[in-house]
Amino acid sequence: MRKLVVIGSSNTDMIIQVPHLPGPGETVLGGTFTTAAGGKGANQAVAAARAGGSVSFIAAVGDDHFGQEALAGFAKDNIDTGLCMIDPITPSGVAQIFVDAKGENTIGVAPGANAALEPGHIDRAAGLFGPDTVVLLQLETPLETVGYAAKLAHDNGSTVILNPAPAAELDDELFQYVDYLTPNTTEAELLTGMQVVDDTSASIAAELLLARGLDNVLITRAALGVYAAWRDEDDAIRTATYPAFEVIAKDTTAAGDVFNGCLAVALSQEQNLEQAIRFAQAGAALSVQTLGAQISAPPLDAIQSVMNANA
Repeated sequence: MRKLVVIGSSNTDMIIQVPHLPGPGETVLGGTFTTAAGGKGANQAVAAARAGGSVSFIAAVGDDHFGQEALAGFAKDNIDTGLCMIDPITPSGVAQIFVDAKGENTIGVAPGANAALEPGHIDRAAGLFGPDTVVLLQLETPLETVGYAAKLAHDNGSTVILNPAPAAELDDELFQYVDYLTPNTTEAELLTGMQVVDDTSASIAAELLLARGLDNVLITRAALGVYAAWRDEDDAIRTATYPAFEVIAKDTTAAGDVFNGCLAVALSQEQNLEQAIRFAQAGAALSVQTLGAQISAPPLDAIQSVMNANA
């Protein structure tokens, strides 16, 4: 099995359950308040570790209670945090999350120490990159750092997965270092200008992304499943749709993160693309049935049970 390196954010999530998501200027009286470990990078690292991956995590946390709790949590999941940076000045990142009765959410993030993760810090991890490594990136750390890490990993022969979340406009130069791009529908729309509502619009968006220099695009569409487009050995474009597992969602907060963490594990195990997508979908389906971010990442045996039940 190949190694996994996740580079990204670590936050503490502050979650309020509300009957409906507040609109502009609206105050909604909520129910239960909880705190949980989060951050897209951290969520994906934990999801990958629980799904059976051998994970090293590169992130920045503050020298505070939230940072200490985050590092302790990673240790419990056997994640290597030797290259995590502790910022003595900037506080750890936090996120405020509202979750409604249908499991939908809105999220606001104060990045804190995540913004201090610089390219120079990635240089310290250069020894981790190589043909035997899968590298997973997101966009909650500075774009300069993301681009630098993608190029360094690519140039050293690593397989690079970029989850372009939160949604942001990206230069085509970054895509030449990315092997797999995994946008959701909102992110795909921002990157292409195409609103993704069905297979036809997903096909157009995916082809627009492939035309920008990518070889594999996986658009995650919640209950509509995953639309995949890739270039085969003859440089022809192939496509497939993978339906979602049917579940009752309680909280979709970390579904995309669990999908990406599990996808990285499957690819590190040399599973083919279809197997990797279905493994990632099984993990995501389990995650939406639990409130919270990292706490919702399922263990390997649970993912395998879902896979076996739907074989």
